[in-house]
Amino acid sequence: MNVLNYWSLNTLDHNHGGFLGKINHFNVVVPKASKGIILNTRILWSFSAASNHLKTNEYRSICDRAYTYLKSYFKDSNHKGVFWELDYKGNPINTRKQVYAQAFTIYALSEYYMFTENEEAKIWALEIFNLLEKYAKDDVNVGYFEAFNETWSPIQDMRLSEKDMNASKTMNTHLHILEAYTALLKICDNGELKASLKHLIEIFFEKFLNSNNHFDLFFDDQWNLLGNTISYGHDIEAAWLLIEAAKLVEDEALLNKANKLAIMIADSFLNEGIDSEGAVINEKNLDTNHIDTDRHWWPQVEALVGLNYAYNLKKNQRYIESSLKIWEFTKKYLIDYENGEWFFRVDKNGAPYREEDKVSMWKAPYHTSRAFIILNS
Repeated sequence: MNVLNYWSLNTLDHNHGGFLGKINHFNVVVPKASKGIILNTRILWSFSAASNHLKTNEYRSICDRAYTYLKSYFKDSNHKGVFWELDYKGNPINTRKQVYAQAFTIYALSEYYMFTENEEAKIWALEIFNLLEKYAKDDVNVGYFEAFNETWSPIQDMRLSEKDMNASKTMNTHLHILEAYTALLKICDNGELKASLKHLIEIFFEKFLNSNNHFDLFFDDQWNLLGNTISYGHDIEAAWLLIEAAKLVEDEALLNKANKLAIMIADSFLNEGIDSEGAVINEKNLDTNHIDTDRHWWPQVEALVGLNYAYNLKKNQRYIESSLKIWEFTKKYLIDYENGEWFFRVDKNGAPYREEDKVSMWKAPYHTSRAFIILNS
């Protein structure tokens, strides 16, 4: 658990509470960095999940710290849900209600409840679920809208980040709602929740999945496709998350469909998404044929999980052989043996980007810790 040791030793904000917002490539704390909801919910999920897996109270204080900070600073007491971003002192500076962020909060609270049996966390998770069903769910064209302002009113710019397309419905956000609802259903036997999770699984088959065994990423309100990009990491991540969701809705036909899809996605993934060194390609734009040759840290570990699921369904040795190559590449190029943790990404020559942070809004221990937990279960 070297990853969690890094986070427990380096990221606590002893001056202003919670966790530091940013640590750079050289492991130097960036002063007065803002604090993002994604980082903080992922910290809570990671340490809670590790505690559940290891059956230990070693990380209890960090879990409680993360939960308390979320409740005290990120929670919107007036309009409900969670804010997107705070300043370094904990004052809200971006109060938009990004649905992706609400989903991650449900995910983290559910895992924290499994560890602590803190009833307040479970109640809060259910409250956010009801908010998403009330405000974000599209009862006309199905699916969930991407973002709202502080009072849950529609907004024009719904982008999750600057690099994303301004789309009202995205595969990425739906994937993490699915992930969150799956976790919540484990702690709460709720008929509406189960129906919504089944609805999400069906959306992946009917709206996001294309004829080439990839998931399309960006859509408008009426499900018209915007852009033509493949995200190999999201493909393989969705494959196994759909299986876990289908298990919980107790629909045998849907589970069989998810299992078959996982094999098809894994095969397409290995045929198209692996480069000459055995690493996972980040993205490919089919309109321009441009391939992002950088190797980001998170698709590598999601591939290890997704290929493991595929192997358990179909004992194809190719899944194992490819996983071993991905892991060898990861150990050689993506783990930072000098300063700890992992690099955000490396270029086609294996050189890390020194301008990328070790800890940031989008750099958290969630993908790595989850992969290690699953692969060692």
